[in-house]
Amino acid sequence: MKIAVIGSGGREHALAYKINESKFCDKLFCLPGNAGTDSIAENVDIYAEDIEGIVNFAKSKNIDLVVVGPENPLAKGLVDRLESVGVKAFGPSKAAAQLEASKSFSKNFFRKYNIPTADFRVFEDYNEAKDFVEKKGAPIVIKADGLAAGKGVTVAQNIDEAICALDDILKNRRFKGASDKVVIEDCLVGEEASFLVFSDGNNILPMIAAQDHKPIFDGDKGPNTGGMGAYARAPIVDEKMRDYITKNIMQKTIDSLKKEGIVYKGVLYAGLMIDENKKPFVLEFNCRFGDPETQAILPLMESDIVEIMKASADGNFQSDDIVWSDKYAVSVVVASEGYPGTYEKGNIIEGLEDAEKLEGVYIFHAGTKIKDSMVVTNGGRVLNVVGVDKEFRKAQEKAYNAIKLIHFDGMIYRNDIGNKAYKYL
Repeated sequence: MKIAVIGSGGREHALAYKINESKFCDKLFCLPGNAGTDSIAENVDIYAEDIEGIVNFAKSKNIDLVVVGPENPLAKGLVDRLESVGVKAFGPSKAAAQLEASKSFSKNFFRKYNIPTADFRVFEDYNEAKDFVEKKGAPIVIKADGLAAGKGVTVAQNIDEAICALDDILKNRRFKGASDKVVIEDCLVGEEASFLVFSDGNNILPMIAAQDHKPIFDGDKGPNTGGMGAYARAPIVDEKMRDYITKNIMQKTIDSLKKEGIVYKGVLYAGLMIDENKKPFVLEFNCRFGDPETQAILPLMESDIVEIMKASADGNFQSDDIVWSDKYAVSVVVASEGYPGTYEKGNIIEGLEDAEKLEGVYIFHAGTKIKDSMVVTNGGRVLNVVGVDKEFRKAQEKAYNAIKLIHFDGMIYRNDIGNKAYKYL
């Protein structure tokens, strides 16, 4: 099969790595890819939001399967466009992608079908939202309605923080079209987990649970990012909880969408808050692989991912299970100083070859490119350094030992990715 992966981040490098292992993959393209995908695929200078460019490329190259990584092209209907010209695609339709593209849509959907989530209100008017926050009090969660690259959520600890978030979204329109509405939620307390499944429109195949780390600094301090690291398996999700989430949240969502006339194919990803009573609540749904969770999950997958993706696109899973290794993976994001705000690009990255030689280490590129035969930084999140081992602590040590071999100017990372797992191990 000729396969094209859409996107340029760490998630897409991890997908390309796993797809490249498949017995079904004869030729792999990445649109546009990065310095990491360049070694395992043919990078093509077409960007993820260039819908017609992707469609024309897929037709001209007779691509057998297009795998869509990021959320924006899904929300813009890339899968629908590809299917309209006879190109098979892995990912949800534009209608299904509303679950991520509009938080107000998803929250109202949760309410209608009794899917556990935090209580909420939706506002378009700034003054009404401000009045509500002042009466409700803090802590409280403020979310831009649309897609904001993981940066549109503020967990406000006091009223001033909440009003600043409202200013940011509704007054200053920081997230442009994503700022048309704001969702204000009760602040749930507990521990987060990420739970992803494949769907063929009727049935689901659960993946192992992961845990993301959103804030920029150690100890979950500072502003939210797209994710500063993740680990899998997340031991907070035991077998009993896994079964509950699979049946009462994930499968229920697929079935409920069908009642709305929406067939959901691709990956459905639930960001969960697990409270002190071990009950999971949905914080949000994403309609694609998580980033950076994918970089921790896929190195542990032993099943052929292309076989699963093709069956998903065809609407007919051939198996009822995924085979996983018995190891753990800890993935640490190495970022550029200033992220999630402004940061420099073009800094030379050193030590990658030495780090990649370490046993049980994977390095997935995110914001990188090749310039004058050297790998340089090209984004806020630059690398995902992954350690894999049967013992969790050794997996964590492998990731951080590899990071010690890597250097670029302005390099930052968290030192505590994975520490939350120890209370359950």
